[in-house]
Amino acid sequence: MRFLWLIVVLYTVCNHVLADQIFPGHVGATFRSSREPKYQIEFHSEDSPFLPDDDQESIVIPNKNGENYLCFLPKVEKAKSEKPITQLNISSMIVETEERVKLKTPDELLEVLKGSCFVRQEGWWSYELCYQNKIRQFHVEDEKEKVVQEFILGVYDEEATAAFNQNLSDISTLKDHHSKDASQRYHAHQYTNGTICDLTNEPRETEVRFVCSEPRAMISSIIELSTCKYALTVQSPMLCKHPLFQEERPVWHTINCNLLPKDYKQAKPDEVETRR
Repeated sequence: MRFLWLIVVLYTVCNHVLADQIFPGHVGATFRSSREPKYQIEFHSEDSPFLPDDDQESIVIPNKNGENYLCFLPKVEKAKSEKPITQLNISSMIVETEERVKLKTPDELLEVLKGSCFVRQEGWWSYELCYQNKIRQFHVEDEKEKVVQEFILGVYDEEATAAFNQNLSDISTLKDHHSKDASQRYHAHQYTNGTICDLTNEPRETEVRFVCSEPRAMISSIIELSTCKYALTVQSPMLCKHPLFQEERPVWHTINCNLLPKDYKQAKPDEVETRR
C-alpha cells in the first residue's frame, strides 16, 4: 500500500503540481499529506545525480513534457512493533527520560500566573479568569464602565483538580476534541460552585485548559460544553518548557529522482515495475 501511494504522489507532482517546472538537483518539491510518514521529493539533473544504495527500490516516472525520472523510494526503518519509527508516539520515550531527569510539573511551570487575571471579550459578554481564584462572565456599560450583569462560572477547586489529574495515566495525553487542533495536549484545572444555572438548577462549572502556545499567556477561547458547563482555553508559553506539551513534528522522508537521458525508452504503463 505504501508503494502504490508513493506512485500516486510521484505522478501527481511530475504531471500536475510541477507541470511547468521540474526543479534541478538539490532543490526540493514538497508534497504535503495528512498521512504519516510524510514525504518530500528532490529532482536531480544528469550532471548531479543522486547515488542510491544498492538495495534501494526505484521506479521510472514521466512528466507531461516527456522527460523521464528514475525515482528512488526512501527506506523507512521498522521498529520491533513493525510500525514505522516516525509513527511511534515520542511521548513514551520522553516519559522514560523523565524517570532519570526530574522535570517541573505543569503546575510548577504555571505558578508564574498566580495573582494574574485575564479578560476576553466576545460580543455582549466579557470573561475574566483569575488564576486559581475564579471565573466570571459579565457585561459592562460602555459609557459608565459599570458591571450591569455578572455570573460566576466557577471557583477554583483544588480537590477536584487533583482528583481529575490523578485519574489520568499521563497528564499530557488528554486531548481537546473541541479545539481546531484536536490533538493538542492540555493541562486542566477545575472550577466549580459557580452561580446557580436557571435551566439546570445546578452551579455553573468550568474546565480551564492550559495549552502550549506562544507568545504570551491569554484566554484563546471559551465554549459551552453543555448547559452551564464550560471549557476555557488558555494559551500558556510557560507550558512549552515541558516536552510532553510541545508539538510533535513529523519526520520527512526524501524521494530522490534522477533525470534520465532523452533517448531513454519508457515502458508501457502496464509494464512499469519497481527495481531492486
